[in-house]
Amino acid sequence: MWCGTGSYARSFRRMIMQASKSGYSLFRTGWRWLAGSFLSVLTLATNAQTTSVEEAALQRCGTVEYERVLQQRNPNRLRQLNELNRQLEQVEANRMLLRQADDQTIYRIPVVVHVVHNMASGEIGGITNGNISDEQIASQIQVLNEDYRRQPGTNGFNTNPVGADARIEFFLATKDPAGQPTTGITRHYYAKKASFDVFNDDVLLSQIAYWPSDRYLNIWVTKVDSYLGFTQFPTTADTLSGLPANSNEFVDGSIIDYRYFGRQIGTVRNSTYCCGRTTTHEIGHWLGLLHTWGDAVCGNDYVTDTPTSEGSNQTVNCKEIFSTCSGRRTRNMIENFMDYSPDLCMNVFTQGQVNRMRTVLNLSPRRFRLIQAAMTPLGETEKLTINVYPNPVVSDVTVDVQLKGFQSYTVDILDLAGRKVKTSSYADSPSTRVLLSTNQLATGIYIIRVKTASESVSSRLLVE
Repeated sequence: MWCGTGSYARSFRRMIMQASKSGYSLFRTGWRWLAGSFLSVLTLATNAQTTSVEEAALQRCGTVEYERVLQQRNPNRLRQLNELNRQLEQVEANRMLLRQADDQTIYRIPVVVHVVHNMASGEIGGITNGNISDEQIASQIQVLNEDYRRQPGTNGFNTNPVGADARIEFFLATKDPAGQPTTGITRHYYAKKASFDVFNDDVLLSQIAYWPSDRYLNIWVTKVDSYLGFTQFPTTADTLSGLPANSNEFVDGSIIDYRYFGRQIGTVRNSTYCCGRTTTHEIGHWLGLLHTWGDAVCGNDYVTDTPTSEGSNQTVNCKEIFSTCSGRRTRNMIENFMDYSPDLCMNVFTQGQVNRMRTVLNLSPRRFRLIQAAMTPLGETEKLTINVYPNPVVSDVTVDVQLKGFQSYTVDILDLAGRKVKTSSYADSPSTRVLLSTNQLATGIYIIRVKTASESVSSRLLVE
């Protein structure tokens, strides 16, 4: 599947049976909108070249069980998830009411791919080697950009009237957490396990390799037991206590089986899941999307322009599927990236899904921090430092503020008597490039002061 086995799978089946007997009471208590949060899943491969005993055991999705594990670790998590969903609905309602124009900002997401393998020789690449090649990884990044940008001339393009360009791009990180150059790929030999279990080994993988999830999208590529991959759904901060320490930040990212990462290259041999859409689907969950059928018969995915569906396309073909929900017979959007269709069927994110993903990037604290850091690529420093230019200045002055991690601070312009003539505040911000207007200032010498909770740095500025 794209997600869970063993006792979890058995408990899941029991839970679904209980839910069906009680009118899906499970979903009414908050699971309905969570059920599509994480994991992409796989139907049985019919291609004789790729079918194996292992693949024959694949099931679709263990989202509910994985979410239960996360909530056991963090008792505040369900409240955070529900609060994020409430905020998303409110933002969308305001956007429609005020007829707000779409934000045209292109968000660029830095990705780090952690390849975890058991190839003792360290050899890279090959059709059965979990230590996959750089070329295979590059092909996956290319697929993500084709799909999220709806690029003409690629498999990610569509002419669907509700199809949309998400204006979200992905790139392999060029600087590591210490500010040193990187390829955005890390490789880790781990001999103790040949494969990793969805529910019990996510923390182990993060202990093997992890970069701060408020600066990078972590993707762990390894062999996954019974699934193609899975992902942690975003949350908002706990409005009562702030973002708690046990908020699963170290497992925030996607875990993808190496046999389905990238397209038609290296270890990607399955004809149904051939083309990198497992990761496209999983990153959709990382950006807050649910499965199109809402993980219930005629369920709610909280997106108005995806047709209500009775279930997923759990087939190996792209034939039309129809659902009857609320007395209406409609065609399922099997071409949507958030269905379970074969890779070659998929090519649509709707405008509603795009709105939801982009809003998540601004509402979920770690997602917002990540795009902040990515849009202002200044490295962090151990101590607060500033660089003021041009100096002298005629109109606008730029202040490069570099500091450790994320901090709140003010940028003040003072006259020589120490009086504030202009001030700007930045909350929970990384190193940032600040632009200040000096048009209203009289000619003379001023002081630029940047102040955090524990440090203060100043520089003289001549306004001409």
